[in-house]
Amino acid sequence: MRALLTVIGATAAATAMAPATGAQAQSGGAIDVAIIGEPPTLDPMLTTTDVTSIVTQHFFETLYTFDGNWRVAPLLAADMPEISDDGLTYTIAIREGVTFHDGSAMDAHDVVASLNRWTEMAVRGQGVADRIDGIEATDDFTVVITMNQPYSPLLSLLAFTNSAAIVVPQEIIGEELSAIVGTGPYRLAEHRPDQYIQVVRFDDYASRTEPSDGAFGERHQHLDEIRFVPVPDASTRVEGAVAGQYQFADALPTEAYGRVVDSAEIEPLMLRPFGWPIFAFNMKDGLLVDLPVRQAVQAALAPEDMLLAAFGDEEFFVVEAALFPDRFVWHNDAGADLYNQADPERTGELLAQAGYDGTPLRILTSHQYEFHFKMAEVARAYLEAGGFTVDMDVVDWATLTERRNNPELWDIYITHSPFLPEPALTSLYSPASRLGWVDEEKDAVLTAFTTETDPDTRLDLFADLQRLVYEQAPFYKVGGFNVLMAVSPDLDGVPESPWPFFWNAQLSQ
Repeated sequence: MRALLTVIGATAAATAMAPATGAQAQSGGAIDVAIIGEPPTLDPMLTTTDVTSIVTQHFFETLYTFDGNWRVAPLLAADMPEISDDGLTYTIAIREGVTFHDGSAMDAHDVVASLNRWTEMAVRGQGVADRIDGIEATDDFTVVITMNQPYSPLLSLLAFTNSAAIVVPQEIIGEELSAIVGTGPYRLAEHRPDQYIQVVRFDDYASRTEPSDGAFGERHQHLDEIRFVPVPDASTRVEGAVAGQYQFADALPTEAYGRVVDSAEIEPLMLRPFGWPIFAFNMKDGLLVDLPVRQAVQAALAPEDMLLAAFGDEEFFVVEAALFPDRFVWHNDAGADLYNQADPERTGELLAQAGYDGTPLRILTSHQYEFHFKMAEVARAYLEAGGFTVDMDVVDWATLTERRNNPELWDIYITHSPFLPEPALTSLYSPASRLGWVDEEKDAVLTAFTTETDPDTRLDLFADLQRLVYEQAPFYKVGGFNVLMAVSPDLDGVPESPWPFFWNAQLSQ
């Protein structure tokens, strides 16, 4: 994970990521964190949005987490599981002495109820549910998960904070949680939608004792209070950050870099490379159910122009077909010849083949991630040049996350994802995702990939999966991009992560 972050400027690196020098770190105090908007929910099982993950990881926890090198490590589990030789049985010891925010003690029965809800309600849980034969508590502090086939990404899924397998008291479980009660180092104190989400130190928190390493190990509660402030307008986030109104600001536009550098109140953090913008295609309903129409969209798009419009400077993006950058073992070039076509003639041929009648192609996007909107505007021009009629549906991010769940309302929605340590963490491949990518060949490759335990064979299978992404066009990777964040020089211990957390952060005197 450390390789993900480049802090631009030696002073920024020394100040933002290292202990304070010339000032003494202290416990206590409060910080304001500017996030991109109001989270659509505070139940991280029910969404894959990063804005929810960033907030809720402070009060909800999972059985496992990731250390600083993206290795799975225990969190609420006492240790790594015992896995049977056939890969079908996971025996998980649960930590004793862990208390929920309501004062009740966590045990294996809470874990079982929570995991069962995860398999029923969460996109990632639904994606693995048919491989699970049973989840049971064999005593108060032991959980056994029985699989009907090996599933190599299971522990990564259980560790992820996004569509997360959070552990909550069994008494609050339903389709909706009856209360926001977790085990995390901070508890929810007040939520005023569109104003702030206030979390405060949980005095009875039971931290792990290992040295902090990524999200693993000790979680120190130096800060008394963290307020997550929804600031949907990117320019407003910039103005607040450079004025010292926020001690941390997420997802700043790249054109603001100079202003952040020049500010005495804030310093830049550049996550490099951060992730990939995605045009997600609707394969359940509407125009893009038809493969030639999806291929026509793919043939029309010009990723370099889209990225240049979105980020303004090649310093902030890379035009690349591979679904993972070359520093990941998953990097390969399968299907790359179908990327970056920008070919209106080929687009027109495919539309004619499909019998396209001018029905508008509906693109769902938002200004809250301004680079999404800018890419959509360029995409519209190229799509129209190829013969499409395009309708832009520009809404706030919370509305977008609601509408994309209804396949009758969109043909393309625009999102993005960090590069994740395990491809199966990307829900786009799953038949249960909102894209609805169901195909016999793809499903066979995906099943082989997720049941295979040999690393080299898994690499070959992922190359096959990437090839099918370009041949069947379920989504479009626009390229790779870096993300600009900002942190106060008075705030130490901010992690090197696409999902920044603040339990180990502290203010300097």
